Amino acid sequence: MTDFLLIRHGETAWNRELRFQGQLDVPLNDLGLEQAQRLKARITQALVEWHAQGRAPTQIISSDLLRAQQTAQPVADVLGHRCILNAGLREQGYGMFEGLRSPDIQAQNPAAWQRWLDFDADVAVEGAETTRAFHARVMATLQALATQFPGEHLVVVTHGGVLDMVWRQARALSLSGPRECDIPNAGMNQVTWHDGTLYIQAWADATHLADLPEQPVYSQKRLLQARDN
Repeated sequence: MTDFLLIRHGETAWNRELRFQGQLDVPLNDLGLEQAQRLKARITQALVEWHAQGRAPTQIISSDLLRAQQTAQPVADVLGHRCILNAGLREQGYGMFEGLRSPDIQAQNPAAWQRWLDFDADVAVEGAETTRAFHARVMATLQALATQFPGEHLVVVTHGGVLDMVWRQARALSLSGPRECDIPNAGMNQVTWHDGTLYIQAWADATHLADLPEQPVYSQKRLLQARDN
C-alpha cells in the first residue's frame, strides 16, 4: 500500500484566461506563487500530526513542467526532501489546441472543436494525446511509483487532467464524457494505492486558499451544454 497526496499546480496566467496549456511550459502567475506558499504553510502545520501518526511524507515527486515544479519546490523545502521530476506526471498533450482559448479554436477550426466536444476517449485532434493513451500513461506512472516506494507516503505535484484520470479510475467511470470532479489549483487530494486499486480518502481540499480570489473554472460540462443549446 502506498499513500499519495496529489496536488494540482498553482494558477498560471493561462489558467486565468482559460487557455489550453497541455505540455507547454507556462510559469505560475503571482496568485499561483502565493498558492504555493499557502501549500507550504498548510503542510508545515500538518507535519507534527503526520509524524505522530507515522505518515509523514517520505518523497516529493513533481511533473517536470515548470508550473508544477514551482508549486512543488516550497513544499520540498519544508519537507527537507529533494524534488524528483517525472515526465509521466505531465498534463495531457492537447496538440493543436495548446496556447488557445475555446473562442479562438471555434473561430479557427470549428470542425476540430466539435470533435473535441464529443469527449471521445479514443479520438484526439491533430498532435494531441487521446484520453485513453493519457489515462494509460498516468496509471502506469502511479503504479511505478507505488512499486518503487511501497508503504511510503508520497507528495505528488501534477496537473488537472492527471487528477481527472485518477478520479475516473477510482470511481470506475468512463474515460469518455466531460470531467465531473472539482480540481482546484493548489488543491490537495489524498488517495491510496492498494493491490493495484486506487481509493480516494479526501478530494479537492482547498481550505488553505479560502480567502484568495475566486479561481477560474474550466467546465467541460458547461462547454457541452453551450453546444447543445
